[in-house]
Amino acid sequence: MDQDYLEAIKLIERLHRQFLEVVKIELDRLGIADINNVQSLILWNIGKEELTVGDLTHRGYYLGSNVSYNVKKMVENGYLTQERSPHDRRSVRLKQSQKGLDLCDQIAAMFDRHDELLAARHMSSERIAEANATLRDLERLWTEALHFAARRPVKAA
Repeated sequence: MDQDYLEAIKLIERLHRQFLEVVKIELDRLGIADINNVQSLILWNIGKEELTVGDLTHRGYYLGSNVSYNVKKMVENGYLTQERSPHDRRSVRLKQSQKGLDLCDQIAAMFDRHDELLAARHMSSERIAEANATLRDLERLWTEALHFAARRPVKAA
């Protein structure tokens, strides 16, 4: 088994947890206690778009039940607004409230500070682009593995 591949898997998992901690510390620094790090990133990924919960899960960012819970909390705390579709009363569209937009501005400022740190460490855009290309390749590999696994019959125990 390729040790570099296994190390990449461990590194991706570790980096994700570490990044969530960075976002948590930023929220603490800002004195924001009514939204958590995961919810902040969901909010960031919604951006200025108007989406459904299904849209978020189909993009592959989040698991369905977690999204529903987190969206409910963000609506309760005023970060998101929801509106029923006039065409399909079952469908609820989500968009950021002004409070959500303001938080995303703060997150963008954090990313700007990170960009300055990257430059100070001589981590060029090219190196980041190479890392992104490798991560996209892994994403495609795992997407193919999921599709392949879904087509295979389940063996009886």
